[in-house]
Amino acid sequence: MNVVVVESPAKAKTINKYLGSGYKVLASFGHVRDLPAKDGSVLPDQDFEMLWEVDPASQKRMKDISDAVKGSDALFLATDPDREGEAISWHVLDLLRKKKVIGDKPVKRVVFNAITKKAVLDAMANPRDIDVPLVDAYLARRALDYLVGFNLSPVLWRKLPGARSAGRVQSVALRLVCDRESEIERFISEEYWNLSALLRTPRGDEFEARLVSADGKRLQGRSIKNGEDANRLKALLDGAAYVVDTVEAKPVKRNPGPPFTTSTLQQAASSNIGFNASRTMQVAQKLYEGVDIGGETVGLITYMRTDGVQMAPEAIDAARSAIVDQFGQRYLPEKPRFYSTKAKNAQEAHEAIRPTDFNRTPDQVRRYLDADQARLYELVWKRGIASQMASAEIERTTVEILADNKGEKAGLRAVGSVIRFDGFLGAYVDSREDAEKGEDDDEDGRLPEINAREKLDKNKVNASQHFTEPPPRYSEASLIKKMEELGIGRPSTYAATLKTLSDREYVTMDKRKLIPHSKGRLVTAFLESFFTKYVEYDFTADLEEKLDKISAGELDWKQVLREFWQDFFAQIEDTKELRVTNVLDALNETLAPLVFPKREDGSDPRICQVCGTGNLSLKLGKYGAFVGCSNYPDCNFTRQLSSEGGADAEANALSEPKALGADPHTGEELTLRSGRFGPYIQRGDGKEAKRSSLPKGWKPEDIDHEKALALINLPRDVGKHPESAKMISAGLGRYGPFLLHDGSYANLESIEDVFSIGLNRAVTVLAEKQSKVAAGGGRGRGTPAALKELGDHPDGGTITVRDGKYGPYVNWGKVNATLPKGLDPQSVTMEQAMAFIIEKGGKAPSTKAKPKKAAAKATTVTKKAAPKAKAAAKAKAPAKKTAAAPKAKKTGT
Repeated sequence: MNVVVVESPAKAKTINKYLGSGYKVLASFGHVRDLPAKDGSVLPDQDFEMLWEVDPASQKRMKDISDAVKGSDALFLATDPDREGEAISWHVLDLLRKKKVIGDKPVKRVVFNAITKKAVLDAMANPRDIDVPLVDAYLARRALDYLVGFNLSPVLWRKLPGARSAGRVQSVALRLVCDRESEIERFISEEYWNLSALLRTPRGDEFEARLVSADGKRLQGRSIKNGEDANRLKALLDGAAYVVDTVEAKPVKRNPGPPFTTSTLQQAASSNIGFNASRTMQVAQKLYEGVDIGGETVGLITYMRTDGVQMAPEAIDAARSAIVDQFGQRYLPEKPRFYSTKAKNAQEAHEAIRPTDFNRTPDQVRRYLDADQARLYELVWKRGIASQMASAEIERTTVEILADNKGEKAGLRAVGSVIRFDGFLGAYVDSREDAEKGEDDDEDGRLPEINAREKLDKNKVNASQHFTEPPPRYSEASLIKKMEELGIGRPSTYAATLKTLSDREYVTMDKRKLIPHSKGRLVTAFLESFFTKYVEYDFTADLEEKLDKISAGELDWKQVLREFWQDFFAQIEDTKELRVTNVLDALNETLAPLVFPKREDGSDPRICQVCGTGNLSLKLGKYGAFVGCSNYPDCNFTRQLSSEGGADAEANALSEPKALGADPHTGEELTLRSGRFGPYIQRGDGKEAKRSSLPKGWKPEDIDHEKALALINLPRDVGKHPESAKMISAGLGRYGPFLLHDGSYANLESIEDVFSIGLNRAVTVLAEKQSKVAAGGGRGRGTPAALKELGDHPDGGTITVRDGKYGPYVNWGKVNATLPKGLDPQSVTMEQAMAFIIEKGGKAPSTKAKPKKAAAKATTVTKKAAPKAKAAAKAKAPAKKTAAAPKAKKTGT
């Protein structure tokens, strides 16, 4: 019996069927161990020793693998054919060797580029050893990402409250988005005019020609700068006679692009079918691992994490055969097409993404797939088969026309294209937004029959005003393309990088465009000011090149880490002396257009317009950055930096109070303002002024006197309850719209209900809430189910992690300790939980153990922490003897 280890259980079942009863295929479910998410997992002082941890789920899977290997004849490591797959195989083998179950059994590495019977059997017949340089590259990347994240992020937390994290690739990708936003803010629009004439041939056919020269000069795209010049040239064309100067028809061939790589698939899926990068990879993974096609599970595409653009010879032959069957002999080029890879790292340049069988057309498999799978498979199939098809043959016609108005002359041009043979375009056409390099925009329209030297009649002359536009914000597709051009990150990590930026709330998505949130811009400005080198595009690209050389066996991975860590650690140490005032001064200058937007009246945007004397500046609070006045507390003006993120949000932000009219009941002025936590209504001035935040969904620009008055006068009396004769009121609270009666609350569905609900409906809503409470479903009834049990407290009782209404928390008896924001509930350790409980007010563990309840826990102590651990052990020696139990629970890494 031979044991085969793959990553996915879906693949395990299919591959076992292909290999037969002599093999047992087990799944690792991805990585079996990782670096713990805490300081001290990578030790630079110990030559970058890495302390790995196996989570409980992986321990069980490794036990199953270990038990199977004990009685096997050989071990085949068949994880995915990329750097991460190589690392998983290395981890599995290392753990099995530590368990001493390998012995003298042969161990081989095999890779399946496709999950088909032929691909699997061919791979098993050609095994190899684990690629050590590729594993070294993985270790170097993992260590670098850890060292940057776990050393730079704490600096952000201390110096820039509200910031979540920084990362080696993530921070550079964020800088790209922020730099583009800064370009947009600095952009100054310029006016220009285009002129064209609608002309008619002697045969009565109409076409349009564009003005390209006048006054003896060639006109560029934006040469006509104002309406005066445009009107003068329009008058020239209105009174001119037109004659065709030359007609040139030129045949042009358009060649197909290569099959998809990881990045081009993500770009095309974004542009053509609206998938984001994460969704594209999730769907592609399912197509690769296998789909049930008429009772047989088979992989429909090759491996989807690749930089390669070449197809295997047998795949090219299959594609050429399918071209003849599906499109005809004319669509088959004389020779196969071969494409050269652009990947910097040959180790990672596998075969391109293609269908495993070109005879499996999208129409044939559509009934076996869900909608997303069908759309992505069709994209892959069409691009793959188009890459081997004949070129498109296009005839491009250019007509030069002379306009003469009493000696004043001008030149016009008309361009049109005709597809004489569609070639590969019969299978695959990119959309205009496709980020794939080398694809042109749609060709110009077709022209009528036009002959040289013939006269033309003028129907109309058009002069249109335009303004230059700022560069567009990045979409996911264009950002991936830019990162690939700069050599930042690797295509297999782009989806995860973009997801991290979104999860950290550093960027938001609006109409498929990435807009930096104020948090993201603050982080980028901070890093550019104090860690300039580490967010430079060239530095990051050079580091990627070194990592590629490690995987090619050309560089030692620890030497690369040593060189990086020496400078990086010195930079981290320098920030310890950095004061928050230094940070704010730097951010005020770097983010001046964001922090101090220009005012319509031209006054100094850095002077507070409320008190007239204070200077506005960035302030850092518990919930992030905001703009405040230097005269605080005498002047309490504040303004949020941005509520949504990006220039559009800033344009809508209220830099100064907006008067809405007086409250007829009190005579006090109602104003619309913007504070640290968003826009709000205020009645009156001073500390006693009443304030009310705008409800979710209400936009500042839609607020008028009527809405402001209704909002500021909440809560509203609805009427007296018919049974209790006590008043029912409707209001807006911290947790949304509500009804209140006799100390009992009931939620309302929308803010509109607060202003419109009548007495009968209010009584019904309150009764329904009372019925729910009586049935045990009301707020405060019951305890949330445990997400994770951590073990017993030394003083008795189980410690659990639970998810409550206001977020996850640690529970022990009556002590509930809320988890810090951003901490994964599943990653909480016993030590962390104990610290949270003690901080909340729970008792520290008793030095006197309770028999049969306390359990000794084995932990891994790093060399760095050894002296402290020994001192603590001496101090607690008597307690240890008492607490030791015969059945000690052991945990380890």
